[in-house]
Amino acid sequence: MTDTTIPRPGGTWTLAGTPVARIGFGVMQLAERGGRPAIPADDAIAIVRHAVDLGITHFDTASFYGDGEANRRLREALVPYADRDDIVLATKIGAVDDEASARLVPAQKPAELRAQVESNLAQLGVDRLGVVNLRRTDNAPGIIATGDQIVDLDDQLAELITLRDEGKLDGIGLSNVRLDQLQQALPAAIVCVQNYYNLLNREHEDLLGLCAREGIAWVPYFPLGSAFDGFAKVADQRVVQDAAAALGSTPAQIGLAWLLQHAPGILLITGTSNLDHLVENVAAGDIRLDDEIVARLDELGRVGARA
Repeated sequence: MTDTTIPRPGGTWTLAGTPVARIGFGVMQLAERGGRPAIPADDAIAIVRHAVDLGITHFDTASFYGDGEANRRLREALVPYADRDDIVLATKIGAVDDEASARLVPAQKPAELRAQVESNLAQLGVDRLGVVNLRRTDNAPGIIATGDQIVDLDDQLAELITLRDEGKLDGIGLSNVRLDQLQQALPAAIVCVQNYYNLLNREHEDLLGLCAREGIAWVPYFPLGSAFDGFAKVADQRVVQDAAAALGSTPAQIGLAWLLQHAPGILLITGTSNLDHLVENVAAGDIRLDDEIVARLDELGRVGARA
């Protein structure tokens, strides 16, 4: 049953056959990751449920977020909405947690991809996933595959198509891919692409253009930059701060609003472990940037990020 009483933040876009709110939610921060402790389970569940109450219907997760902890918390949080058919669960595969090193390592072989899909299904307590995003490991940033983990894309897509035919997933997505890889994968009916992209980093504008022409959702990760070394933060830029001051918003909201206005097929999966930040992120869907502000922000992207 679809809930039509709540406005969808940012408007809607169809993902794997289901209209979803363009502002979604990434659950990574709800679990332990990289030495950062997880927030209490009750708080995590409250954040997810408040996200649904605010109109969010697209949740991005992965079994390697806290060794399945994010999935299990998401599963519990969504129990009251079990009859909803408008909530899309999207997950990533292509890497696993290595217990010995406590780090992510590539898991790119077709059999490993199948095992990850099965793990996500079990942890989320569902029979079918909305979207499964294949995280390639031959392009920076992030982990890079070597040896027998260098796997042909066609072999991976064949396994995902089989899983789709078996009814275990609705849509196939790609993450961290080049233009030629997306072109290669188009016959598999790709529904979304997740690449590093934001106001400051637009090196994948050609992929975004292809997605727009093909009706494929563009789901940028690091939409506001990152605290990791080498990644500039959108909110730290003076032009962004000036725009926020002029509109009475936050710099983060300006960065998200720019993405929403840049192309209609852009879907946001901002994550947070803070209820106030969740509300702020959703409110970015109501911000309208005029032509003058957009021009200044666009110029910032052309000249590059200023640390």
